[in-house]
Amino acid sequence: MFINNFDPVAIEIFSLEIRWYSLAYIAGILFGWLIAKKLFLKNSEINKNFDDYITYLIIGIILGGRIGYVLFYNFEFYINNLLDILKVWEGGMSFHGGVIGIVIATILFAKKNNQDAFLYLDVVALVAPIGIFFGRIANFINSELYGTITNLPWAVTFIQIDNQPRHPSQIYEALLEGLILFLILLYFRNRGNFAIAGFISGLFLIFYSIFRFIVEFFRVPDDQLGYLIFNLTMGQLISFIFLIIGLIIFFLKKNEQVD
Repeated sequence: MFINNFDPVAIEIFSLEIRWYSLAYIAGILFGWLIAKKLFLKNSEINKNFDDYITYLIIGIILGGRIGYVLFYNFEFYINNLLDILKVWEGGMSFHGGVIGIVIATILFAKKNNQDAFLYLDVVALVAPIGIFFGRIANFINSELYGTITNLPWAVTFIQIDNQPRHPSQIYEALLEGLILFLILLYFRNRGNFAIAGFISGLFLIFYSIFRFIVEFFRVPDDQLGYLIFNLTMGQLISFIFLIIGLIIFFLKKNEQVD
């Protein structure tokens, strides 16, 4: 059994704290940007605008992630504490909200440059698992989004939570939504019949949603929400909606290919 007693603060300079979660965001964006430029943009029509697009992307992630968390996970608290919405450093980001923010930012940028938004979204989808991987590892270090109690040999005890052996659900997500999802999308991207813009975006939503839905069974739900309809978590309910959206995008693009 592994004992998790990591310090969530990576670097401390006087009173300034740099946390692993912040470094994970930075690493995810930088590595994703680099890999996109090296592997996926060499012959793309969006290559010349992609560096400018990164600014829109970052704003979309931060605003979407924060607003999504407020609306989906803790609305009652924040509606009575409006100023706390600005306290991003205290934590509270929604992946699904971040996706919505990215989509909106991408549509605005693509429209500005008279381009297909899916050209950008497909590239983001390909490298997003890199950021997800770093983010879930940071969640593990922070002892947050931890799993339910288990006696499995790879259980982890989070000292900052309690002394109970738990599923390392953050590691499950890092592997499924990070490493495995990246390999799946890379495989389909290299198949010639998946060249139409939008295919990869649809596949990303489909596979991410499936993986997230499964892992949520091993993860403790948010205290303020608990289990909801059909004994599912908020993450599972939103993932189901995103799965439907992904299927719609995929089959619409498939029909375009046939036409």
